Amino acid sequence: MTIDMSDNSGMSGMVMPSPSSHQHASEAIAHFSVDSPNYLPKEKANIVILIQNKFKRPIERYEEMHEKRMHLFVVSQDLSYFEHLHPSYAGGGRFDVQTSFPAGGHYQLIADFMPTDFGETVQSHWVTINGKAPKPIKLHPDNSLTKVVGDKEVTLAFDHLMAGMPLDMVFTFKQAGTRAPVTDLQPYLGAAGHVVAISEDGKEFVHVHPSNSEPTAGPTAAFKIQFPKQGIYKIWGQFQQNNEVFIVPYVIQVKM
Repeated sequence: MTIDMSDNSGMSGMVMPSPSSHQHASEAIAHFSVDSPNYLPKEKANIVILIQNKFKRPIERYEEMHEKRMHLFVVSQDLSYFEHLHPSYAGGGRFDVQTSFPAGGHYQLIADFMPTDFGETVQSHWVTINGKAPKPIKLHPDNSLTKVVGDKEVTLAFDHLMAGMPLDMVFTFKQAGTRAPVTDLQPYLGAAGHVVAISEDGKEFVHVHPSNSEPTAGPTAAFKIQFPKQGIYKIWGQFQQNNEVFIVPYVIQVKM
């Protein structure tokens, strides 16, 4: 799923019940509300997302996408922070989830859901957390696409990195010490893994799942992905081993 969020540029303050400024062609509209005692870091924040149609009536029915009715991604403005949540459905078009924000600053909430008969929809909302914001981390493309996470060495490879066309993306997993192939990955939400990519400016969002519908135990996981525009993107690959989800981040440069 690829979405252009370039028209969603405004930051919201502490009064935050509002519809997303981006509307998918399905005309399912997400209204976000974030409630926290003082809108400070580490406080529990209640997030409510109400899905309505263009007539402001609740949309009641949703299809599951990889075992969940909604995927909610929370990312800081500089993309240094990433969280993947699954709000619970309360009925009447309402989804609820609780989280906390790690520091002051601006965060983008990105909801990915599929109302029955509407198709997959992605909408976003900005929230501002009080308190001191850390110095933004400038994104630079990685010199190496091999990362060590825990006891695993994970290498990311592409057949090309051109915008506007499908490409193959493959993760290869090895033991960090012995470099032996990892063959005991577990399905994560019914798939071999999940991948999210967001452009440096936060305007482009891509959420993809594996090419093969059957989960693999490793040592590779293959995906099809398409980057809508050139530029710098941050990628988060999410996988599971020993009943624990691990995240592997990369920064890449996509060309025309």
